[in-house]
Amino acid sequence: MASLSFTPLVPDAVLIAAGILAALVALAAIVIRGPVALLRAAALVVLVLALANPAFVTQDREPVDDVVALVVDRSTSQRLGDRAQVTQAVREELEQRFGGLRNIELRIIEVGDAAGDAGTELFTGLANGLADVPPERVAGAVMLTDGVVHDIPGSAEDLGFTGPLHALITGYPDEADRQIDLIRAPRYGIVGRTQLIEAKIGERGGTGSAVVTVRRDGERLARREVPTEASFRIPVQIDRAGPNVVEIEVEPLPDELTMANNRAVVTIEGIRENLRVLLVSGEPHAGERTWRNLLRSDANVDLVHFTILRPPEKQDGTPIDELSLIAFPTRELFQDKIGEFDLIIFDRYANQSILPSIYYDNIVRYVREGGAVLLAAGPEFAGRASLARTRLAPIIPGEPTGGVLEEPFKAMLTDTGERHPVTRGLPGSESDPPAWGEWLRVLDTRVTAGQTVMSGAQDRPLLVLERQGEGRVALLLSDHAWLWARGYREGGPHVDLLRRTAHWLMREPALEEEALRATTQGERIFIERQSMADEVASVSVTSPSGAESGVALEPHLPGLFRAEIAGEERGLYTLRNGDLVAFASVGPANPRELVDVFSTREQLADITLETGGSVRRLSRAEGALAVPRIQSVRGDARAYGNDWIGIRPSGSSVVLGVSVMPLALGLLGLLLLLGAVLAAWLGEGRGSAARR
Repeated sequence: MASLSFTPLVPDAVLIAAGILAALVALAAIVIRGPVALLRAAALVVLVLALANPAFVTQDREPVDDVVALVVDRSTSQRLGDRAQVTQAVREELEQRFGGLRNIELRIIEVGDAAGDAGTELFTGLANGLADVPPERVAGAVMLTDGVVHDIPGSAEDLGFTGPLHALITGYPDEADRQIDLIRAPRYGIVGRTQLIEAKIGERGGTGSAVVTVRRDGERLARREVPTEASFRIPVQIDRAGPNVVEIEVEPLPDELTMANNRAVVTIEGIRENLRVLLVSGEPHAGERTWRNLLRSDANVDLVHFTILRPPEKQDGTPIDELSLIAFPTRELFQDKIGEFDLIIFDRYANQSILPSIYYDNIVRYVREGGAVLLAAGPEFAGRASLARTRLAPIIPGEPTGGVLEEPFKAMLTDTGERHPVTRGLPGSESDPPAWGEWLRVLDTRVTAGQTVMSGAQDRPLLVLERQGEGRVALLLSDHAWLWARGYREGGPHVDLLRRTAHWLMREPALEEEALRATTQGERIFIERQSMADEVASVSVTSPSGAESGVALEPHLPGLFRAEIAGEERGLYTLRNGDLVAFASVGPANPRELVDVFSTREQLADITLETGGSVRRLSRAEGALAVPRIQSVRGDARAYGNDWIGIRPSGSSVVLGVSVMPLALGLLGLLLLLGAVLAAWLGEGRGSAARR
C-alpha cells in the first residue's frame, strides 16, 4: 500500500507565507515578462515543495484474524433439566464450524454465577473477555444461554463493538415448575410459644393446588393441600432453645424442571424468655453461695432460692409452719407451679419431712416429662436422710454406700467425660494431672445409670449425668466445688463446670451428646458431628440439584468429628447422619438464579436485534439439535436467516514495515531544484536574445 505524505521542514505558518510569496512573485513575473516567466514560477513551486518535504510512503501489511466471542453460560439455572448437556453439545459444534472459517479467531468465554447474588452476568464476562481486542476486530458474538441474564446493557452502544450479537437459547417453551416463596419468616421465637411462617407456592404448568409438607428438625408436623399463587400460614411450636429448623416442601409436578426450589428452610432461634431455676439449700455450708452467685450472675436466669435452716437431727416437735418467718411454699412450688421451672437444684438437701412423698412423686413426673434436677450432694446423701432413700430414688442415677472419703484428690475426666461436651476441654484438663486445685471430699456411691464423666478420690464417681424420659438428672457427689471458686491450691474452672452442667440439664443445643451441625464460609461447607461413640458413619449430603454423596468424617477431638467439602452448587444442602439432620445454605438463602428458572427469548431480544443479530431457541429436528450455520456478511447486509447466523469480518490488518522515500531531499531534490533554475535561466536568456 503506497501513499504520499508531507513533513514540512519549517513551521506551517512559514510554509504558508513562503507559498503566498512565491505565488505573488510568479504572478508579477508573468505579468511583466510574459509566458517566459512560467519557468521561474515552476522553480519557485519546486522550492516551496522542497520546504514541504514530500515523501513517498510504502506500507507492508499483513491481514489479521477477526475475533468472534462465544459466551457460554455456566450459571446455576443452566444446570437444570438437560440444559448443561445441550450447552456442551452446541459449544463443541460451534467450535468446529468456526474452526472451518478463514481469518476468524474464536474466543470462548465461560461465565458462571456472579459474586454475591448478582445472578448471571454474561455481558460483564463478554466485556472482560474482549478487553484486549480492538473494537474494529470484533466480527460478532454468540451467547449460549437459557436467556435469564441479569446485566443486559441499555443499548448496543454500550457493548463496545459493532458486530452482530446472537443468542442461542437452551430449554423448552413448555417447562413446568413449582417453587416456594417465603413471605414472612421469623428469625427468633420464645420457647413454648407458636410462630407463624407465611409462604406462597408459585407454579407454571401446574394444577392450581399443591400438597405441602412441614417438618421441624426432621420430624413431620403437618401435611396439607394449599392453593397455588395464594399465601398461606404455617404455625410452628418452638419447643427448644437454639435453632429450630423448619423445612417446608412442596410436592413436585410430573417432569418438573428442578427440585432445587421446592424446599425452603427457616431457622428460628428458640429463646427462653427467662430460665427459671429453683435452688433449695439444706443447712448452711461453705459452698452454698457458689451456686447462688453463679446463677445470679446470669441475666437470663430467674432464681428462686430457699434455705432450710433446721438441721435434720433436730426434732423437737415444732410445727413446720412455725420454723421460719416466711413459710416454705411447698405446695405452690412442687405441685401448682413445678412445671414452670426449667431446673430444680437440691444443694446438700436432706429429707426432713418438709416435702411429703407426693411431692417427690411430682418431681419424678416433672423430670420424665421434660424437667431437670441437679443434686449437689454432701455428707447427708450418705446418711439415713438421703434423697436416695425417698421416692425420688427412681430418677437418681446412683445408690450411696454410706461411705465418705475425706482425702485430697484432683478431679479427673473419665474416658466418657473426655468425649462429653459438658466436660470435654475443661480449662486445665489438657495436662496430666489436670492443672487445677484439689477437692477434699467425695461420697462413695454405686452408679446404677447414666454416664460418669468425672471421677474423684480412689477413682470414685464424682459427676454423673443421666437422661430420664424427656428430662435430665445430674448427680454431683461432692460439696467441695467451692474450693475452686475460692482459689484453693490455685482453684479451678468451677464456672465452666457448673454452668455447663446446668445448661446441659436445660437442654442447651451446643451441649448435646449426639448432634450434627453444618456451617458455611463462602463456598465451603464445614460439617461437625458430636458423638459419644468411638466412630461415626459417613454423612449423606444432598445437593440443591438432588445429587447425593457420602462424606467421611475425621476425628478432631474426643467425641468430635469434622469434615470440609466444597459447595459446588448454590442453594440448600441437606446433611443426614442416622436420625440427625442438618442444613447448609451456600450463597444467598433464596438465590436469584432460582427465582426465575424458565428459559426465555424475550430478555435478549431487544439488544440482539439492535446489533443486527438474532435470538432463537435451539430447535430439535427428529431428536437431534439443529445448530444454525455460520456465514460471513459484508456491509449492512442482514446478519441472520432461518437456519443461519452471520458475522461481519472487518478485514483488519497489521503493519509489518514502512518504507519512506523523500522526494525533496538528497540528490533527487537537488536535481529537481537545479533543473528548474536552469530551465528558467535558459528560457529567459532565449527570450532576451529573441527580443534583441
